[in-house]
Amino acid sequence: MHAFRFDAGILTCDGVVLSTIADRAGTPTYVYSAATLRERVRAFISGFGDYPHAVHYALKANSNLAVVRIVRAAGGLVDANSGGEVEVALRAGYAPADIVLTGVGKTPSEIKKAVTLGVKVINAESAGELERIADTAVSCQTTARVALRINPNIAADTHPHISTGLVTHKFGVPIAEARAIARRADGRPGLAFVGLHVHIGSQMVGLEPIREAAAAVVELARELRDDGVRVEHLDLGGGLGISYDDETVPLVQDYVATLVEAVRPSGLALIVEPGRAVAGPAGALLASVVDIKHRLDGTRFVVLDAGMSELMRPTLYGAYHRITPLTESNAERVSCDVVGP
Repeated sequence: MHAFRFDAGILTCDGVVLSTIADRAGTPTYVYSAATLRERVRAFISGFGDYPHAVHYALKANSNLAVVRIVRAAGGLVDANSGGEVEVALRAGYAPADIVLTGVGKTPSEIKKAVTLGVKVINAESAGELERIADTAVSCQTTARVALRINPNIAADTHPHISTGLVTHKFGVPIAEARAIARRADGRPGLAFVGLHVHIGSQMVGLEPIREAAAAVVELARELRDDGVRVEHLDLGGGLGISYDDETVPLVQDYVATLVEAVRPSGLALIVEPGRAVAGPAGALLASVVDIKHRLDGTRFVVLDAGMSELMRPTLYGAYHRITPLTESNAERVSCDVVGP
């Protein structure tokens, strides 16, 4: 589905003229296609067929309350990366059992909130965090469901700044250490150890690293089950890329099929956490040209009213975002630098 298209030379979203939105709401402003959000969530859900699964939308991709409510109505659950995102999920109408809590550096208050609410699972980042969760649960006279995030030392097919699966990265525990940590957590008062979690990067445009990471955690799960450790599910994170410049990216159904193929022999339920792959194709940033500056050397600056605060990625690590005028034109194309205020 292409939410943004030209109709008689005028750019629209779901049939609504974008210049009308700009006139009424002002710029800069974000526009999202509700139809595309629903379609993307449902594509992930339907891709699993009858295989046991749960699709938890990663709120860090876009935690706007209106967006999250659309995701919920389409059948998606949520992956929260902070206490604030847990609160967004609750305000959107989710029950605690619909929420997975992830993230490096969970604060004591975030852990306590997740434990007392009784979220579906807390993805623990370290042995120390498991201990903190256990202590909190015991003090609250309850039991917290936990999974252990694994760092499989697998390079994602993506920009180095958004790769998270190498041992040089801060995320998870090295896979060589995970078996012993999980065994200690299993049966620990205050903890119900239920799964393994892995997420090796964002904006991945190849399936092989994803397949390799899935195979690694499937093998670890087998070892743990042989040890008598309960493993109910594998959370394989998110990271599926989208097309920014007409590049070829895997289809949602091919991505899901790759995960199911890797995990099916284990019989374990699957959790996925798509974020960008849901929200990215649905959104656009509207901005206005406020000045054009010409230099004697021929340099031309087109100054917009949107900058780093509205679109960080290009400045942060050189990411590409296509710029499209709201009205089609046959005017001469010129080279220029598009900048913020």
